[in-house]
Amino acid sequence: MSHELLNADVLFLQRLLRAEGLYAGALDGLWGPRTERAARQFEARALQLRATLGEFDTRSEHAILGLALRAQEHARRFLRRVLDGGIQARIISGTRSYAQQNALFRQGRYGNPGPVVTRARGGHSAHNFGIAWDIGIFTLRGGYSRRARDYVAAARLGRAPGIEWGGDWTTFPDPPHYQLTTGLDLAAVRARFELGQRYA
Repeated sequence: MSHELLNADVLFLQRLLRAEGLYAGALDGLWGPRTERAARQFEARALQLRATLGEFDTRSEHAILGLALRAQEHARRFLRRVLDGGIQARIISGTRSYAQQNALFRQGRYGNPGPVVTRARGGHSAHNFGIAWDIGIFTLRGGYSRRARDYVAAARLGRAPGIEWGGDWTTFPDPPHYQLTTGLDLAAVRARFELGQRYA
């Protein structure tokens, strides 16, 4: 989900802002002065992280700015390590709404075209809480790499304490995927997010 879409899904934004400790109003999905102030504070903190940790390509920035603030910090540090290691990576996906996650889940199922790319329905992916990002790796000719070894190399460079790599998963390995470790299972993260409580 892009930074702009945070403002389109007001209830999502209010939950995120409350979890970040920036918003104390009602979780009512209505844009008002409190939501506006908190959104501006969130944006200011995100831009400060960018100024401190570095700015990246347009697509990566689009994905990063919609993440929770702690995830933004980790994602920026991660991407810098990978790029400094000589791998041409971009962050191509960040936060997704429940509806976006359900649309992705339907891909490759129920007669829909494309390969199956996720086992997670809406509300059952770390992407739905602003704490996960996916990368794409590009060749010198500008093409998109699908070679597993490129993603393994990126993980060697980019992983750090506080980050979980989807390539380590045994049931459905997802080498482009990274997410914050929270110390909570996903059901607890979802419950806290929906109440606007801190989870990351």
